[in-house]
Amino acid sequence: MQHLEPDRLVLLALSEESEELTESDHLAHCAGCRYDLASLRGVADLGAESQDMRDLPAPPERIWHAIEAGVARTGTSVVTATPVTDLAERRGRASRRRPSRWAPMLAAAAAAVLAVAGTVAVDRFAGQRAEQPVTAQATLSPLPTVSADASGKVRVLADGALEIDVRNLPLTTGFHEVWLLDPGDPTKMIAIGNLSGAREDVLPVPPGTDLNRFRLVDVSDEPHDGDATHSGTSLLRGTLTS
Repeated sequence: MQHLEPDRLVLLALSEESEELTESDHLAHCAGCRYDLASLRGVADLGAESQDMRDLPAPPERIWHAIEAGVARTGTSVVTATPVTDLAERRGRASRRRPSRWAPMLAAAAAAVLAVAGTVAVDRFAGQRAEQPVTAQATLSPLPTVSADASGKVRVLADGALEIDVRNLPLTTGFHEVWLLDPGDPTKMIAIGNLSGAREDVLPVPPGTDLNRFRLVDVSDEPHDGDATHSGTSLLRGTLTS
């Protein structure tokens, strides 16, 4: 089935033009184009919501590492992370590639917007990642103050991605964050990123992290207090093994 051209999907996503009858019929029968259009509209909505965030501090360097890692895992050439608010300016210059190859750009754009908002969402639109060898893994167990049915699993892949699957975490008015701790001195720790609320997330391990030292995985409950340090409220923990 012939796909709609990418630049046409951008115009439709931005509501610059209305769907033609033939396009409406095509979208009704083409799941791939419907998915790409919905993804583009989602990114455009995020861009619109971020208009009042221009004066916020620049996101930390680890966010851009996350964007680069998300794009690299798609197996395509590098795509520069572009703010979603620039998407409309680019619509006239959209390349003539198949819609399925929009995934890296969507990943970068979505991650850039969410980074400005102070959250991490790697691989939101990145599609399927290439299989990577597992270099370390851990089973996460609840701390004594947490319900016994809470659990999690972690895999660290060769490309630096940390895959985490958590279940039955306590509800929070803040957010859940993942850390790597030095078990010999738990005050030494590295913040990996926030969980999105989905059962599974993919977060980037900062390049150069010594997983032999920082091998204790910790999931914490963090308040929205502007304090980037650990709250002291840990929910799950587990030790990485090769």
